[in-house]
Amino acid sequence: MRETEEVRDKVVLVGLSSPVLKKEENADEVTMEELAALVETAGAETVGSILQNRPSPDPRSFIGEGKVEEVRMLCQASGATMVIFDNDLSPSQMRVLTETLGVQVLDRCGLILDIFAQRAKTKEGRLQVELAQYQYLLPRLTGMWTHLERQAGTSGKGPIGSKGPGETQLETDRRHIHRKIDKLREDLEDVRRVRGTQRQQRQKNEIPVVAIVGYTNAGKSTLLNRLTGAGIPANNRLFDTLDTTSRLLTVSDTLDVVISDTVGFIRKLPHQLVEAFKATLEELEYADLLLHVVDVSNPEWQQQVRVVEDLIVELGASDLPRINVYNKSDAVPAGEILPHGEDICAISARTGEGIPRLLEMIDRRLDRGTRRCLLHLPYDKAGLLDMLYREAKVEQVEYADTIQVTAVCTPKVLGRVEPYIKE
Repeated sequence: MRETEEVRDKVVLVGLSSPVLKKEENADEVTMEELAALVETAGAETVGSILQNRPSPDPRSFIGEGKVEEVRMLCQASGATMVIFDNDLSPSQMRVLTETLGVQVLDRCGLILDIFAQRAKTKEGRLQVELAQYQYLLPRLTGMWTHLERQAGTSGKGPIGSKGPGETQLETDRRHIHRKIDKLREDLEDVRRVRGTQRQQRQKNEIPVVAIVGYTNAGKSTLLNRLTGAGIPANNRLFDTLDTTSRLLTVSDTLDVVISDTVGFIRKLPHQLVEAFKATLEELEYADLLLHVVDVSNPEWQQQVRVVEDLIVELGASDLPRINVYNKSDAVPAGEILPHGEDICAISARTGEGIPRLLEMIDRRLDRGTRRCLLHLPYDKAGLLDMLYREAKVEQVEYADTIQVTAVCTPKVLGRVEPYIKE
């Protein structure tokens, strides 16, 4: 933990592995390490961890009475104020565990929602998180979770799981929650309409869109900062970026693109978040090129790639052109050979190694016949200059015998000004 940050909770982590659970629902050492990283991101400290194997989950307490007692004793010994499960718990299991352990109990989904509530800054991001929280809380309103009575406001200083959707007390009236969900969906549709208008403007200007995707903490924000100087916080913690950031990037003399950073993907991403964040992630659907950033210094990078690929398919963006960007290649153990190919680029976003080659690859993939040319416009054709300002990238204008214009033009514009091009 960083000493400058106040610890919100001391947490014991619990995971269950069972042959009757789907592979992605099981806990193992890797997912438990990831859960500990999520706990740190949430501002808490992990003080103990228990990973259990059993033939099937206990319907009442999930891990069985004996293991519950072991967790309770560990909580007492370590001073833990919370227990977080790496698996999803049913509302009744959560109630039983909370009563038996005497501390607040969350599952992985609830923890991720809390982190999203802390980190989302834009109106859109907050709307998406609020919708996801209400969808998550709806089945958990039947006289359980007494800690919801102390829902914190917006400070983020309360215990994990207490940062609610912005009300001092979560109303347990289901009709009220349904009304809130309907209103949030309407607000998100408004956001989509605004995005659609912006996207149409970009398409009218023929500016290609590049979307950066990847597993959480793969280095997407660091890459965007390296390319554009965007100044996005790029810390070594999970889910540090929760709002899409778009910047204009000059790739080469003849290519400008809009490049967007997106929220990181993760194993066991709550399905409420996949739905709620469609408004952000639908940028992928309209992108001209995906940069899939992979942290190849992580021993689990191949599994992380599969998680991202599955989500890209779910979001309907599997047919888009793609460059696989193998980031943190400077930290790969000596002797480890990375895949090679025309759609693969090894870089270090931190040091800048490989960035020039990546820009060349983006330029090559998005080349649409745009080129720089020198135009000599007669004064009676001065109206073409207005068109160039609107639809091309005008770099220099000089007035002499003719209007001499240096501009970067798309093929469509080149066709309109061809008679005036001087080679």
